[in-house]
Amino acid sequence: MDKLLLSGNEAIALGAFEAGVRVGTGYPGTPSTEILEHLTTFPDVYTEWSVNEKVALEVAIGAAISGSRSLVTMKHVGLNVAADPLFTASYIGVKAGLVIACADDPNMHSSQNEQDNRNYAFAAKVPMVEPSDSQEAKDFTAIAFEISEVYDTPVILRSTTRISHSMSVVIPAQDSVRKNGDSTVFERNIKKYVMIPSYARMRHVVVEERMRRLEQDVNNLDINRIEMGDKALGIITSGISYQYVKEMYPDASFLKLGMVYPLPEVLIRDFFSKVERVFIVEELDPFIELRVKAMGLEVEGKKYFSLTGELNPDAVGKPLSALGYKGNGKDKDELKTVMELPPRPPSLCPGCPHRAVFKALHKLGLTVTGDIGCYTLGALPPFTSMDTCVDMGASITLSQGIEIAEGRDREKHTVAILGDSTFAHSGLTGLLNAAYNNRNSLIIVLDNGTTAMTGMQPNPLSGQRINGDETVVLDYQKLGEAVGIENDHIVIVDAYKPDEIEETITNLVRKDGLSLLVIKGLCVILRRKRERRS
Repeated sequence: MDKLLLSGNEAIALGAFEAGVRVGTGYPGTPSTEILEHLTTFPDVYTEWSVNEKVALEVAIGAAISGSRSLVTMKHVGLNVAADPLFTASYIGVKAGLVIACADDPNMHSSQNEQDNRNYAFAAKVPMVEPSDSQEAKDFTAIAFEISEVYDTPVILRSTTRISHSMSVVIPAQDSVRKNGDSTVFERNIKKYVMIPSYARMRHVVVEERMRRLEQDVNNLDINRIEMGDKALGIITSGISYQYVKEMYPDASFLKLGMVYPLPEVLIRDFFSKVERVFIVEELDPFIELRVKAMGLEVEGKKYFSLTGELNPDAVGKPLSALGYKGNGKDKDELKTVMELPPRPPSLCPGCPHRAVFKALHKLGLTVTGDIGCYTLGALPPFTSMDTCVDMGASITLSQGIEIAEGRDREKHTVAILGDSTFAHSGLTGLLNAAYNNRNSLIIVLDNGTTAMTGMQPNPLSGQRINGDETVVLDYQKLGEAVGIENDHIVIVDAYKPDEIEETITNLVRKDGLSLLVIKGLCVILRRKRERRS
């Protein structure tokens, strides 16, 4: 039987293909990006980079209720953007399977927070599965599609950075399901798909009944399993945490959870009856711990394991070793498995087209509301010229709030700065809000021709789709005019002309009213890649 060495992201894509997925949508975001990139290499699967995660989920919902199995990919903060359709998708359900592959980022390797998206499963009342390696990433994806159809619900597949990017052996399925639902035609069902209050109330009852069924059936799912060992030490865990604790305490007894919501209460109580003391090992929030305690069971967890950052073998081994549990035949002084590397802080690349604008902003001493992208590194020395960073698109809207609080001056003291992909993602509404409310703002778009931070993905301003096909490109000049910006307040400048950049910013901050400055220069890494190919 063939074996493959795959990352968790590649394995999710393979699992979706084997399960017969027909539609893949998403927005690039580390650590989830490679799922959709890999999915686009398979035949008979439509894939697209959508303009943002909300749009991606809505497209997938439309495909799923029309009979096509659909996969949506995003990072954890992307689910914040997609939360609006997620909660109502739980009510309307599916026709063919709908799986949301969402990657959390404990320790914030490439994120502005480390939220625990297991909470979304609870809040939206949808099941969530969580793999512990690449083989499970593949298998659980297929299982998630089956659960989605059996229970008429979206299913969240939760990954984390270590699962998404680590590689392990995967055995492909002998026969791909390539299932595509009963039909690929939308069938009218107004009471199921039109969520006006009277119909939504009826669907909420259906959701609660679905959860009761799941709470019973989850106890019999093979992806939840008890592994008996030393009865003195019982550990409930899931995801990458299972690998860490299994490595350090291979002889312990485990309840490994493949479905983290809803939890298998019967199985949990059975596990408690077989062991002397139970610990819950989980990254970030005490999600499992609180629910097990709510069952009236005595369990320990976050008292010993951190609420912040990632776990690792040392972080799970030392607390248990200090309590007298011997792991791996070693005592607590020997439990050292993680090599400490010297810090290597990120910085803007040499030759980056963003460097000149941040140099100019620093020199001019302006307050800069920033955004999400590799240009966020403009906040660091030697530029130190970004004062806020909250979420995608917030640069434009935060600058408006500062202007309102400080008062409107003819000469602008605050400017908003964001990248081209971020501008398409969620900057357009902020621009329209600024025009509608007659703001005295300068908005700077750094257009480097790609979504650079996540690996050079195309976007609606780069003229390419995920498969390389050429497509329309947004016209900044026409867009600015369409929202009401005066023609001489819309300027496009070459990123490699620093004197012109500084002069243009100086002029635009003195102009009254809304201004749009676009600084265009191809990402230096992408330019080199293209030069090598030519």
